[in-house]
Amino acid sequence: MFCVQFFSRHASVQKILAMSSVTRCTSKSVKHGRSVCLRSIFFNSVKYYPTTLVLGIETSCDDTAAAVVDDTGKILGEALHSQNEVHLKTGGIIPPVAQQLHRENIERIVKETLCVSGISLDELSAVATTVKPGLALSLGVGLEYSLKLVDKYKKPFIPIHHMEAHALTIRLINQVEFPFLVLLISGGHCILVVAQGVSDFLLLGQSVDIAPGDMLDKVARRLSLTKHPECCRMSGGKAIEYLAQQGNKLHYELRAPMRHHPNCNFSFSGLHSNATRIIMQKEKEEGLQEGHLMSCVTDIAAAVQHAVALHIAQRTHRAILFCIKSGILSQTNATLVVSGGVASNQYIRRALQIVTDATNFNLLCPPPRLCTDNGVMIAWNGIERMCAGLGVLHSTDGIRYEPKASLGIDISEQVGEVAIKVPSLEVSLNELATINL
Repeated sequence: MFCVQFFSRHASVQKILAMSSVTRCTSKSVKHGRSVCLRSIFFNSVKYYPTTLVLGIETSCDDTAAAVVDDTGKILGEALHSQNEVHLKTGGIIPPVAQQLHRENIERIVKETLCVSGISLDELSAVATTVKPGLALSLGVGLEYSLKLVDKYKKPFIPIHHMEAHALTIRLINQVEFPFLVLLISGGHCILVVAQGVSDFLLLGQSVDIAPGDMLDKVARRLSLTKHPECCRMSGGKAIEYLAQQGNKLHYELRAPMRHHPNCNFSFSGLHSNATRIIMQKEKEEGLQEGHLMSCVTDIAAAVQHAVALHIAQRTHRAILFCIKSGILSQTNATLVVSGGVASNQYIRRALQIVTDATNFNLLCPPPRLCTDNGVMIAWNGIERMCAGLGVLHSTDGIRYEPKASLGIDISEQVGEVAIKVPSLEVSLNELATINL
């Protein structure tokens, strides 16, 4: 009912939805999918039947994605429809718009995935779908579609925690044994957890306000970077990273927050407020109204990115020291996994590399395409759960999506009580180059 009222009242939203055809170029075309499917059939006269095949479906935010993965970790097929261009035009994600675009594209994306993989729905071992956390309207589309599939084809259903999927993606491409430390940084989350098993996590810290990706997007919008000729088609975070390469990170002072809080929690709202204050001051100095490009955008972008990287690095450093001191992780062959959309930022990766070098940890990151939301990570999480015999449902009665959901057992208070002092690595971090990373 809400959606009907929303669309009837807002003609602008209908106009936005009409633009969705523009975004379809970011996904493989159905025609292309068919050609790949035909090649697959032609070149594979003897069909390969692995033990387990899982279809993963992801609609937690603004990407409609699907993939088929087998129990060896082979990605047999995948497809993704990005809504990025639509949301860039609106200055942010409008949930009913995202919901409608998911509805328009989910069946096509799943069919394309199956066609490319050469796998039929009857051959699947299970369907895995993100049910938490995320935008309620977006999660609902994926869940509704998936439940119809499993009911029609009598397949097991595996509900997936979005952040668990991000945390376990690294095991698809690297032989990483439990336990290991995970930093998940994205537009909606910033958490530090220890992965002790497929569904066994210890929460060390999380953002107490907004996520780093959200903060970077907000700063990009305030800087009107969609009007910048070099990054007008980039997401906010990507635009900040791109322009920061040309700027001086020390031109503006943005100190890392929570310096006197000896825990592993994060905070980015203060950084956002300070960046906004600097922007308003520079607009006044240059005689510009909000919405116009300033001459100093590269320096502001560099300063903001550096402050975010420094804050993330400092909190992660404390998490590493806590894990070693408490015996949760051994310092021998210990690993830090960094995943989520913001993990594709190369400057932040370099800051974390300095921390792991200083603590003798291995730093592992999925490739950028698997850091952002995708169907592969959902399918792989389904494989992991099937192999472990965890959360594989043969009845979907009572299944609901959960817009908010924590990950693991929260021991963040214990981390704060230990109050580990973090050795200063700020000199090394300040020497980070902002170009040619």
